[in-house]
Parts: sequence; C-alpha cells; structure tokens
Amino acid sequence: MKTIGLIGGMSWESSKVYYEYLNKLVQQKLGGSHSAKIIMSSVDFSEIEKYSFEDNWDAIGELMAIHAAKLEKAGADMIVLCTNTIHLVSNAIKDAITMPFLHIADATGRAIEEQGLQKIALLGTQFTMEKDFYTRILEDQYGLEVIIPELEDRVFLQDIIYNELVKGKFTTDAKEKCLNIISKLQNQGVEGVILGCTELPILIPDKEVALPTFNTTLVHSQMAIDFALN
Repeated sequence: MKTIGLIGGMSWESSKVYYEYLNKLVQQKLGGSHSAKIIMSSVDFSEIEKYSFEDNWDAIGELMAIHAAKLEKAGADMIVLCTNTIHLVSNAIKDAITMPFLHIADATGRAIEEQGLQKIALLGTQFTMEKDFYTRILEDQYGLEVIIPELEDRVFLQDIIYNELVKGKFTTDAKEKCLNIISKLQNQGVEGVILGCTELPILIPDKEVALPTFNTTLVHSQMAIDFALN
C-alpha cells in the first residue's frame, strides 16, 4: 500500500472527513484491521484566507509547494490537496515534487463521466466558481457543460463558506438556502450538482437533493485509495 500525503487544514473541518473517508475506504476494500497509510501537513487556514482575499495566489502557491515537498521528504507517494479552491495553485505544487499530484477536478470529472451526465452545476467559493482552473478541466478533458449560480447566490455561498462552514457552523437556514440555489439550477436543466467546496457535503446530505450530487471530498478520497492500492 502506498502512503498518501495530505495537505490539510483548509479547513480542518473537511480534512478530518478526508481522514475518515480514506481509512473507511481501505477497510472496505481490504477488510480486517486494515487502515490507510497517511502523512498530513496541515496549514493555518487564517494565513491562506488572508492571501486569498488579497488575490495573492503566488504566496499561497509558495506555501503549498513547501508543504508538498515536506510530505515527499517524509515518505509520501502522492499528494492530495484537501480543498477545492486551493487547486488554483496546482502547478506550484507539481513543480515542487517528483511524485504524482491527484487533482480534485479529475476525480470529480471521472465520477460524473461514470454516470453519463453532461450538464452539471458547480457550487463552491467564488474563486472556484468564477475562475477557470476547475471548470477548464471539466469542460476540456471531460466534455461537460458547467453551470454556476447567479451572482447573488455566488456571493451567498462565498459568505457562508468563509464565515460559517470553515468555522464548523452548519445551520438549517444555510442548508435550506443552498437547496433553493440547487432548485433554481435544476430549473435550468442541470443533471447533477458538484459540491465543489469540501465543507458543502457536510452541510448538504445527498438524500436531501433531488439531483445526483458529487461529494468532491469522497471522490477525491476514492481516487487516492485506488492509487494507493494499485
């Protein structure tokens, strides 16, 4: 079994879910007392948040490169970045290591492809929804039509992610508003919904959404375990 290197802390609320998924997936596949081989390097999210809102992605890239190199030196066989938004600096991570980097948009694209869907809604931070580092992979490599919410709803999602979800606050009111956003997107003909912030699946259970949902934390973890075991 290969060792999974996790860059976590963005936020720790979702990083702990990665740890849980990875270990449960290994146990399901191998049985017995098996668990995943994991090394995590966790950041102070306040620093990342500050640079994000300053639009200083170079500084974030430098930090992520340091953590990736640290994991490689510690013996990791791959890098998994436990967040959607910070994949914006994926190239900085790839340039800092010699081992594979498993991109969350690839994991998501493959999961959607397996279900044969075409028109997909993307929910996440405004960085994830409005910049093209994520949608470009889904569109160019997987041929998907990606739909994002209207501006007012994108601002709302940004607000609850940074002011509530990353701080461990998951309210019924926020969930209902997100479900309303999804309903509006369904009226536009989307066939499924990407929960493209690693905290969103904690807020919005699959069973409460009429459309197929793609839990990016889970599909990313599945990709990592497939790589670790094969």
